[in-house]
Amino acid sequence: MIKALIFDFWGTLMEQGVYPSPFKQVKYFLRLRMPFSEFAPKFEESFMLNKFENLYDGFKEVSKSFDIKPPEFVYDKIVGVWNKNKLLAKPYPESISVLTELKKKYKLALIASTDCFSINEIIDKYELRKYFDVIILSYEAGMLKTDKKMFQLVLKKLKVKKNEAVMIGDSIDSDMVGAENAGVKAVLVDRKGKREYVNKVADLNGVSEIIAKIK
Repeated sequence: MIKALIFDFWGTLMEQGVYPSPFKQVKYFLRLRMPFSEFAPKFEESFMLNKFENLYDGFKEVSKSFDIKPPEFVYDKIVGVWNKNKLLAKPYPESISVLTELKKKYKLALIASTDCFSINEIIDKYELRKYFDVIILSYEAGMLKTDKKMFQLVLKKLKVKKNEAVMIGDSIDSDMVGAENAGVKAVLVDRKGKREYVNKVADLNGVSEIIAKIK
């Protein structure tokens, strides 16, 4: 019996405030010629596992991890993108109503691979904290949501077994695989309808129905 739902933040509950995504724009401004699948994990490890004094320090640590030294104006551009995203980000149209309904039946948790500069402000701006029994952020926990230990930690805090929880996320690589490695079933939110996964919904409105089918 499913007792708890674990939610990803960006792309699942929250819509990015800029397009292309801040991740992709950072890669572009740093002139990093590599597949995004290689860039993203390294970026997250350098930027989202520690608390920095300011965004400039954080992005300079990112540059260091890629062994590059961009000119100072590049950091101005990246910081501008990051701040704009924070300002314009908003929940998907169905996020609040779905969380409200699911909260009546399940324990809810939020886990995120995130920097320390924006997520808490956004959570408070949209009064999202009240929906979650547990919130675990990578920069506080010292691990990303691709790490099965992140899932083990959230299960412990929720006081449920791995077969009693389901992960809800929009990324196969960072949400589905992370959950699977921890023995937790997962549901993919595929808003563009371009990917294949066993348990998949077009948006959060389909979560309740598909969870009812998961044993």
